[in-house]
Amino acid sequence: MHTSHLHRVADSTEPRLHIVTFGCETVANIEPQSLGFTYWFDTADKGEPYPVTIRFTGHRIGVKGKPGPHDKFTVLETVQRVVPGSGPIAITTRVANVTPGEWQATASPVSETRRKGATARSIPTRRPNLPAASSTGSTCFAPAIQARAPGAHAGAWPSLVGLGAAVALVVQALLVSHFHLSVTRVLSISLVACLVGLVGAKLYYLVGHSVAGRTLVGRTLPGRRADPKRISFEGNCIQGFVLGAILVIVVGAAATGEPIGRLLDITTPALLFGMAIGRFGCFFGGCCAGKATASRWGLWSSDRRLGMFRIPTQLIESMLVLVLGLMALLTLWTTTPRPAGVVFIGAIAAYTLGRQFLFVLRDQPRHTVHGRTRMITIAGLVIAVDFIVAVIR
Repeated sequence: MHTSHLHRVADSTEPRLHIVTFGCETVANIEPQSLGFTYWFDTADKGEPYPVTIRFTGHRIGVKGKPGPHDKFTVLETVQRVVPGSGPIAITTRVANVTPGEWQATASPVSETRRKGATARSIPTRRPNLPAASSTGSTCFAPAIQARAPGAHAGAWPSLVGLGAAVALVVQALLVSHFHLSVTRVLSISLVACLVGLVGAKLYYLVGHSVAGRTLVGRTLPGRRADPKRISFEGNCIQGFVLGAILVIVVGAAATGEPIGRLLDITTPALLFGMAIGRFGCFFGGCCAGKATASRWGLWSSDRRLGMFRIPTQLIESMLVLVLGLMALLTLWTTTPRPAGVVFIGAIAAYTLGRQFLFVLRDQPRHTVHGRTRMITIAGLVIAVDFIVAVIR
């Protein structure tokens, strides 16, 4: 998280522009190559939120002859909403389609023009003067540069998601044995469900996000186009994983003769525990980030572009699914819920309901007019009906 830098960023002697590097020399020179730079700046102490724009310019060192179009770059990065009092911010930019080699880069703030009709009273924030900064560095393997930034740790997401999957399988195996089902058959189905779920998570992400919108938000890169490969490399949605995995479990149970409703109930705490661990991977890996905040409850984290104090939405969601998982596990271990499937339906509906309230705390909330209200209503009704049915039976 570069914690030491958080305390020293206000020091004028501390470099404010850093090259994004990757420690593994084995892949450092593999194509494709790109550049990554991080500029640190301080927020105003108090006032209203305000925008900050940083211009990154660079040229390749040691160019022989006339520089070509890939021997220089200019990028504008904008933080639309800087929250006063929220502490230091690190803004990271990546530049693709550049000639591999050594580069000199400069970051300088762009003066904000006052909106027409705005008065001094409507702009009370006293913004700090941000200095320009320069740095030199080399290009590196593009996917590695894309995953690295202050507060974002390469490998955290796959490691913790993998750990979550392993814990889920262990919990499921214990419950399968408890209900005297076939451990071998169920775990075989679950392994396939995990693989299909990963594919579903990727497809759900690709369908739900616009390539141009996700790539060019807040930035201007004259003469360069969005790279669809970058979007396909990034991003997964938990909804897609759940849908894909549950579909495989239902089909697998029907094909092997296992009771579908009971198997879904048994899978519920395992799925929730796996998600609870996996959300830590989102926090440390730099995805599903929360909004900027100056609250004492904020944690410094990154979305791989902006490092700042944020609402830790990933950890809040982790606690939500952990509590639901423990409730489901306790119910299954101490009783035999009837009708079969009631634990699965209730837990998934409760999780869906909780996520609707977390969406508004994310840095990029869902853009929908009535979808969130409808989901809250539907999930609430499902929980109520599920509880009534469970009590009656």
